[in-house]
Amino acid sequence: MCGRYARSRSDDELADLFDVGELVGEPPPPSYNIAPTQEARVVLERAPREADGPGPGAVTRQLRTLRWGLVPVWAKDVKIGNRMANARAETVTEKPAFKRAAAKRRLLVPADGYYEWEEREGRTRKVPHFLHAGDDEVLAFAGLYELWPDPAKEEDDPDRWLWTFTILTTRASDALGHIHDRAPVVVPPDMRDDWLDPTLTDLDLVRQVLDAVPEPRLETHEVSTAVNSPRNDSPDLLTPVA
Repeated sequence: MCGRYARSRSDDELADLFDVGELVGEPPPPSYNIAPTQEARVVLERAPREADGPGPGAVTRQLRTLRWGLVPVWAKDVKIGNRMANARAETVTEKPAFKRAAAKRRLLVPADGYYEWEEREGRTRKVPHFLHAGDDEVLAFAGLYELWPDPAKEEDDPDRWLWTFTILTTRASDALGHIHDRAPVVVPPDMRDDWLDPTLTDLDLVRQVLDAVPEPRLETHEVSTAVNSPRNDSPDLLTPVA
């Protein structure tokens, strides 16, 4: 699974790395312990409305702030997002809660790395680890997003639509599976355009893209149990412990 992750890069850095054409909304500050229900920067592509953009068919790659925890458009309560921070990649093109987003609303979640907790014999508490690219490269998790209309707000209220996202997970590789049996889907640079492409709406083709994502080559080290609380948020959380 992916229950916490870190993102320290600035908007300018992320815009350059992901070839972003538009920055939308106020950027949240760097965070080393992003948890579900919190806001985070994501990368997505949108065809602007005719009145707002250069015309139909135009697509803009955006860096936008969304809330982590998917709230489907049919949900009666925003609290459902607390249970939908992750979605299984193996079934995302089939399950009703995710298939429409898988066809039309895919995104990437930039991250320095993510945390996972290992059950270790002789320890009463799980041991936290930080998993990251060995060359300090920014990771891009595959995700989906939805727009949920808040029934408590008027139709013309600009804040009526809540943007939320989920991170896709898959079976962890043998090298990382000893820590946890699930891991986020990490999209390599040469596949990011395919994943974001809003013209790719055939679920069979989306399935093919997901199946083609290779296992990431990540490094891991044990970190302090301070990461267990989302109230703790500093670069020290990434420091290896002896």
